[in-house]
Amino acid sequence: MKLDAYWTDSAPAFRPKGRELPSQVDVAIVGGGFTGLSAAHALAQRGATVAVLEAGDRVAAEASGRNGGHVNNGLAVDYAEVAAKYGADRATAWYRAYDDAVDTVARLVRDEKIDCDFSRTGKLKLATRPAGLDALRRSAERLQRDGVDTDTEILDAAAVRAEVQSDRFHGGLLYKRSGQMHMGRFASGLAAAAEQRGAQIHTGTCVQRVERIGAGHAHRLHTTHGPITAQQVLLATGATRHGGYGSFGWLRRRIVPIGSFIVVTEPLGRRRADALLAGRRTYVTVANIHHYFRLTADHRLVFGGRARFAISSPTSDAASGEILRAGLAETFPQLGKVRLDYCWGGLVDMTQDRLPHAGEREGLYYAMGYSGHGTQMSVHMGQKMAAVMAGDADANPWRDRAWPAIPGHVGPPWFLPAVGLYYRLKDRLS
Repeated sequence: MKLDAYWTDSAPAFRPKGRELPSQVDVAIVGGGFTGLSAAHALAQRGATVAVLEAGDRVAAEASGRNGGHVNNGLAVDYAEVAAKYGADRATAWYRAYDDAVDTVARLVRDEKIDCDFSRTGKLKLATRPAGLDALRRSAERLQRDGVDTDTEILDAAAVRAEVQSDRFHGGLLYKRSGQMHMGRFASGLAAAAEQRGAQIHTGTCVQRVERIGAGHAHRLHTTHGPITAQQVLLATGATRHGGYGSFGWLRRRIVPIGSFIVVTEPLGRRRADALLAGRRTYVTVANIHHYFRLTADHRLVFGGRARFAISSPTSDAASGEILRAGLAETFPQLGKVRLDYCWGGLVDMTQDRLPHAGEREGLYYAMGYSGHGTQMSVHMGQKMAAVMAGDADANPWRDRAWPAIPGHVGPPWFLPAVGLYYRLKDRLS
C-alpha cells in the first residue's frame, strides 16, 4: 500500500518554466493550490504580472491534491442551521455560491480543455440511521420550500440500494448539480493554463515573512529564494504547515488543521465497479465522523473519512488507513479482502463556523477556511478574489463577515483528540 495520494501519483507533474524569482510584480500569491492557481489564471488574463509562490516542490500537493475527488454543491453545514443563524437571504446566497463554484470548475475545464475526467453525476448524501433520513427530508423540504435548490430529491432505501450495493443505508438525499474529477490532472491543467496566460509559478519557494510597505496594499515578501515586492498580495495557504507563524499568525489562530484520510483500492474492473456504485456519483454519509466515497475512471474505489482526529503524517496515515479498511469492509462486505493500493492523509482548513472566509486585512487579501468543501469553492474564490483585487469588492460572496480567533488556539491543535471523542459520542447518541 503506497502512502501517497492517488491523484498526484497518477497524474503528470506540472513542471513550471525555469525562471528566476522576479524582484517585483503586480500580484504575489502565496500558495499554489486551487485558490492560488485559479487567481493567477484570472489575474494574468486581466493583464497583471503575477507570481505564485509555492513552498512545496509541486503545485496542489496539499489539500487541493489530497482530497476525495468530489466537486460538490451544498454547504458544509445544514442550510436550515445557517438560515436560522444568519438569515435566509445570506444562507441562500451562500448556498448558491456553491452552485456557482461547481459551474466555475466546469467552465475552466471546458474553456481550457483540461483532461481531468470531470463529470456532473450528482452527490448522494446517505443516511445510516432512520433519524438521519428524517433530517435529510427536513433539509430537502426547506431547500425546496425556500426555492434554494428545487433539484434535490429524496431516495428511499430501495432506490439507494438499486445504485449502492450496500445494506447499510436507510435512504438518501440526491444533489443533482454536484460533480467529480481527477484532482491531479485538473491541477496540472489549471497551472499550465495560468502559465500560458503569463503567470509565473515558483515551486520550492517558501514565504517566511511579509512586510508591509506604507499604508496601502504593497508588500515585500521574504522567501527562501530572496525578496519580492508586490503591489498586492493574496494569501491562499489553507492549513499549510510550511513556514512559521510569523506574518500568518492572525490567520492560523482562526483555522484548525484537521486530518482527513483516504484509501484507494486496486482496480475493480468495470463490471464489478458498476455493480458496486451504479450511479457513479459522489457519496457521503450523514454523521459527524462520516465516510465519503466514489469510483475513479480506472474503476477503483476511493474511500475516505475523518478516521482519526489527528494531523496527517506517514505513521498517522497508515494507522488511519487500517481504520478506513474496517469502515470500507463494514459498508461493502463484498470488498473485505480487496487490495488497497493507496493510503494518504491531508489537512482540512476547518473554521469554527465551517464556512469559508475571504477578504482583506491590513493590506493583505486572503481566501481560505473551506472546511472540507474546498475543491470547487477554492477554484471559484480564486476567480472571485482576482475580481476583488481588480476593484470589484462585491464579487466576494463571503465579504463583510466577522472572523474571531478560536479560543485557546495559538499553535498546534492540542485539542483534536477531545474534539474527536465529542463527535463520536454525538454520533452514538443521535
